[in-house]
Amino acid sequence: MTTVHGYSPSGNCHKLRLLLAQLGTPYRWIEVDSSRGETRTPEYLAKNPNGKVPMLELDDGRILVESNAILHYLAEGTGFLPDDPWQRAQALSWMFFEQYSHEPFVAVARFICGWTPLESPRRAGLPRLRERGHEAFAVMEGHLSTHPWFTGTGYGIADIALFAYSDVAHQGGFELSPYPALRGWLARVRETPGFVAMPDPSPGNAALIAAST
Repeated sequence: MTTVHGYSPSGNCHKLRLLLAQLGTPYRWIEVDSSRGETRTPEYLAKNPNGKVPMLELDDGRILVESNAILHYLAEGTGFLPDDPWQRAQALSWMFFEQYSHEPFVAVARFICGWTPLESPRRAGLPRLRERGHEAFAVMEGHLSTHPWFTGTGYGIADIALFAYSDVAHQGGFELSPYPALRGWLARVRETPGFVAMPDPSPGNAALIAAST
């Protein structure tokens, strides 16, 4: 059986949980709390020297890392990835956008708000992270004003990739009211068959988020 090593509050990990649930694929989930150094153990590093989650482990021992690469692998041959080469390339383009122009700002702001002490010097970077995150949301808003989805003509893995951290952006101090098309897209994703929401942060993390935003 396919095994996912992941940290439940991580958007990058939740991407896989959401796709696997919507595919109806049986899998085993092993919780790995990266915030407590559990990805830096010798046993974990032997499988993934980069020491991050998520990690996909097949029953034949093969390992695949990087959330969007795993999404692409799992979606191959399904309706979550277009057959048309141009549409596939467009989906991949948005997935690269997510990792380079969206996640480094939206996800990192959320992490700082919920997983670092209130006196952490990293909090000085929040205004800039939020500025860059809003730039990404503006790009998404422009696309969604004329297209319902990011994965070609239908819902798929580019939507899952961008949804994960967008849906919890408020936990990083982002206000999404200026983006009506984006908010409509978030609602459509939540209505897709088999949808599962990301688990809420632990009480301690939630308290930090509330104090930060």
